[in-house]
Amino acid sequence: MKTSTYKKHLSSIANHVLGKCAETLDTTVDNLIEEFESGWKPAETTPTKPANSYARKLVEFCSSRTLTNICENIVEKIEDGTFSRFTFDMMLAWEQPSSSDEMAHSETMGKEKEDRKIPVREMEDQDDIPLFYSDIMPLLVDNEPSIGEDSFIWLASLVPLLGDIVNGRFTYETLTAPTANRIHFPAYDKYLKEVDKCIKYLLKQPTPTGVELASDEFILHMEGTARTQRVVRHIGGSSWPGRLVLTNYALYFEASGVVSYEDAVKVDLSKNVDHNVKRASTGPWGAPLFDKAIVYESPELSESLVLEFPEMTSSTRRDHWLALIKEIILLHKFLSRFNIESPQAWEMHARTVLGIVRLHAAREMLRISPPAPTNFLIFSLFDELPKGDYVIEELANNLKLVNTLQPCCASSILKSLKLSNPGISNIEVKEEIAEEILSTNQTESISSLETTITQVREEAKEIGIAQATVEGLKEEGIGDSFMVLVELLSPLKSVVPWFEEVLKWERPPTTVLVLATALFIAYREWIGKALQCVCYGE
Repeated sequence: MKTSTYKKHLSSIANHVLGKCAETLDTTVDNLIEEFESGWKPAETTPTKPANSYARKLVEFCSSRTLTNICENIVEKIEDGTFSRFTFDMMLAWEQPSSSDEMAHSETMGKEKEDRKIPVREMEDQDDIPLFYSDIMPLLVDNEPSIGEDSFIWLASLVPLLGDIVNGRFTYETLTAPTANRIHFPAYDKYLKEVDKCIKYLLKQPTPTGVELASDEFILHMEGTARTQRVVRHIGGSSWPGRLVLTNYALYFEASGVVSYEDAVKVDLSKNVDHNVKRASTGPWGAPLFDKAIVYESPELSESLVLEFPEMTSSTRRDHWLALIKEIILLHKFLSRFNIESPQAWEMHARTVLGIVRLHAAREMLRISPPAPTNFLIFSLFDELPKGDYVIEELANNLKLVNTLQPCCASSILKSLKLSNPGISNIEVKEEIAEEILSTNQTESISSLETTITQVREEAKEIGIAQATVEGLKEEGIGDSFMVLVELLSPLKSVVPWFEEVLKWERPPTTVLVLATALFIAYREWIGKALQCVCYGE
């Protein structure tokens, strides 16, 4: 089978990506195609006109092999911009793998340009659109290619640094809400660079005073320092400012001393106890005036831990911390419930950490209107969504099939980002598992997981629409009136069964009485009409 025949039917961007893949792997495009075709079933395509599935599978095969090589040195690739450009082209090639796809896309874009007049003006009424997108992005992305949701999820399944396959669609919707559900290269490049900046920033944070972090424990968020906003702990009627630190195992609060911080108070979030964290209001002498605090309660604490996050206007900081703390608690509950052990346990830690990093990056990108934290956090998101527990169960099954030794898994990426992971290096492989069988099982598990996520997502959208309708009715003052009307009409429910019995002649005397009454009323109406005609001479 001639590889040149298929190359002619690939799109220009697909041919470009295949060339870059061959260059990175130090081979030729023909060799890559031959290697791919050795495992491809000829019955699935034709020699003269390859199906779209062939072109897309070829792009997936070459991209996957190349990304395995790139992930081993991902930090430098992100810093010099080659990673963002190459992976963006991969997503474009995945969306338009064949020449027919490319032609159809060009025709569609041409029609949209003719129909589109001034798209930027349509956004002016939306006050919550971030400045970066509303003012700068339209100038940068005019007439430039963009990628869609499916291609983003495909790449995220290969490189979890971009997003997690479990909540990737929610993440994508948040990032592209102001840009018609499409992401352009300037935003994509900025997103990756912000992720890299956030990881480097977290690595520089000091260890809490008087605490020695575990070898697989690292800081995820910190506030209360001179360069960040204040955090205040309330004990009775007194308040103590200090530094608050969150890791993937615990929460630490260090009260501010005269010169330095006092020894940190540790709240272990990994223990299998009843953790309770919720919103709270604080104020002078304990008066509940300002709704900007959280309260943490646990059987291991003699008194509740009350932390306030002072802000001039909203409660964004408090909600951010609340979501992060819940995510860590739910992570350890998940590991305990499904008996997940290393190395899969550390893989789940890594995926949770990357989710929090992506949230930090998105908040930096969208400072004017910070995104909802749960859209970036796996467990917090599906803990709130209806039937989200189904997704969590599928995630547990899928996690057991993940190969944690490959360079592009979440734990390996964290390791390449200078985060230590002793659990992976000490793994002893006791059994040799056939790679082909493992890959097949993992593909089936991912497919089942994606199906479950789609169902939950669609139901969540329907419920969201229904709730928005109810809220709209309440705002218009219709909600209470509607409930009163329903209560007034509730006695009529008992009339329906009785009426059905009458129609079916299950009670003959009653049926005869109803018919007689109906005939009498009809006869009386007819006599009344006849008398009116006689009186008026009609």
